[in-house]
Amino acid sequence: MAEMREYLQKARTLIEALPYIREFSGKTVVIKYGGAAMVGEERMSSFAESIVLLQYVGIRPVVVHGGGPQIDRMLEKLSIPFQRKEGLRVTSPDAMEVVEMVLGGTVNKQIVALINLFGGKAVGLTGKDGELIRARKYFAPSPKGGDTALLDLGLVGDVVEVRPGVLRAMERSGFVPVIAPIGMGAEGEAYNINGDTVAAEVAGALSAEKLILLTDVPGVIDARGELISTMTDTETAAAIQDGTISGGMIPKVACGLTALGKGVKKVHILDGRVPHSVLLEIFTDAGVGTEITAPEPEEGRE
Repeated sequence: MAEMREYLQKARTLIEALPYIREFSGKTVVIKYGGAAMVGEERMSSFAESIVLLQYVGIRPVVVHGGGPQIDRMLEKLSIPFQRKEGLRVTSPDAMEVVEMVLGGTVNKQIVALINLFGGKAVGLTGKDGELIRARKYFAPSPKGGDTALLDLGLVGDVVEVRPGVLRAMERSGFVPVIAPIGMGAEGEAYNINGDTVAAEVAGALSAEKLILLTDVPGVIDARGELISTMTDTETAAAIQDGTISGGMIPKVACGLTALGKGVKKVHILDGRVPHSVLLEIFTDAGVGTEITAPEPEEGRE
């Protein structure tokens, strides 16, 4: 009897997912993959399985990944000095070589290999491939303020333009693009770019249905410490102003608002430590993270 109840629960789960599969089949979903979700073989395998399932039900996933801790470990291993200014990584020419080696090589190919291992079709690339990401040098505002207080972070870049032709070609051929956030400057130089920024710009360039940002927290938390399930862009901006959204969540949410402003329909902020959190957010009524929408949300989650 207990076994039959388990089977019935599985059937109900599949039936609950059916309208979402129907709605999103053929649509593009951009997923920023990083942080704790990339720690450990079990979590990485869980993520790869989720990507393969999305692909098999007709959704077109595009993965943008990070890899900051892996870069730091390799810099230490190679005895290459590195520094941070106000908590932000400074990328020297020597460090940029390591960034390209780790992000464009080791980490990127590990993700590609796992997706392929579980039956998917993935191809790795950086923003330099097919001139995907055109970039320029980025100067960060100093937290100390002042109109001229800008931080020179070396070869850290900002996105000038995303040229999605190569991604469209991959989608038409049934491949999952796995993108390392490295951009190309006007003279062919490489720039290290924030992964959330790249994900938002890629999602906008592809007119993606969703941008999913995997984090190390459940989502946006309100003043009572409870998860906010759904917010509009207006409510999100207000939450930044009143301090409900603070700290490291601000730049992540800001990237989400950028994506919405470029035509992405919904942004989801999820806990990447939860196994298959991407599937739970897309294919269940309640979801597991915070959903941010540009228009006023309709009744229920989509």
